[in-house]
Amino acid sequence: MTLPKTMRAVEISKPGGPEVLQLIEAPVPVPGPGQILIEVAYAGVNRPDALQRAGAYAPPPSASPLPGLEASGRVAALGPDVAGWKVGDAVCALLPGGGYAEYVVTPAAHALPVPAGMELREAACLPETCYTVWSNVFQRGGLKAGEVFLVHGGSSGIGTTAIQIASALGARVFTTAGSAEKCRVCEELGAEHAVNYREADFVEAVRAAGGADLILDMVGGDYIPRNVKALADDGRLVQIAFLSGPKVELNFAQVMTRRLTITGSTLRPQSDLAKARIAEDLRAHVWPLIEAGRVRVVMDSEYPLAEAAEAHRRIESSGHIGKIVLKVS
Repeated sequence: MTLPKTMRAVEISKPGGPEVLQLIEAPVPVPGPGQILIEVAYAGVNRPDALQRAGAYAPPPSASPLPGLEASGRVAALGPDVAGWKVGDAVCALLPGGGYAEYVVTPAAHALPVPAGMELREAACLPETCYTVWSNVFQRGGLKAGEVFLVHGGSSGIGTTAIQIASALGARVFTTAGSAEKCRVCEELGAEHAVNYREADFVEAVRAAGGADLILDMVGGDYIPRNVKALADDGRLVQIAFLSGPKVELNFAQVMTRRLTITGSTLRPQSDLAKARIAEDLRAHVWPLIEAGRVRVVMDSEYPLAEAAEAHRRIESSGHIGKIVLKVS
């Protein structure tokens, strides 16, 4: 296929609020060794994009400075040494950056086929959340069937994905959310109990079930000591973000005497090989659940590429339930 020389893209003109996102013309990237070029149909919008826009989450030196960590579309070109993909294949992919654009490059090993029966709009919502949930809940956190799992922010993209995958694989899922409507959605997705954190104490609810074997938290701040209290003996806490701040006073005596594990990770700085291994696990363990209808995408809203600023305002309002996407083409 003949590729254009330039494309529409959204850049961060300077660190700041949503208004700094500007539509520009940019060169179409060229795939290098082991990379594919994707003609983007939809790009997922995620909180790390907003952090990058604000100047708090710099991309790796080799990554595109444009925002966007996941997208769906069709393979437009192959770089050298790429096997397993051909031009025209429908894909969704984890990106090092650059998703808010008509074309983007990414390692071929970080792309996955669009699940059978799924539209590209929904497929754009899969990579960032599925990679994050699988690597933290199952690889790092070691969640097993029958264990009690607490995920905070249950109505977020991460939360709705974690609830469904953990429930489908046999865990007892508890979650927190900020309204009765959000709690209802979480329970419909498979949560045994959703706690409205504005009205009730999640520690009490989880301890009543014997304590959590695993907690996935993106809130931080004063949630950290409360998470420790909510854990069962030998429980694990996995931290993936700090919406309420990274610093807190914590009595580590409980960690020692109850044999607790506190760990965490960020996805973007991990090696290409680590991300490729996550992709292999997703294809083997999660994609069959999606194709069987046991895990679905929860969509909140869609915006044109030129209205990326409005999409950022939506995600930062915390009023959304599920995923937000940009329609690129």
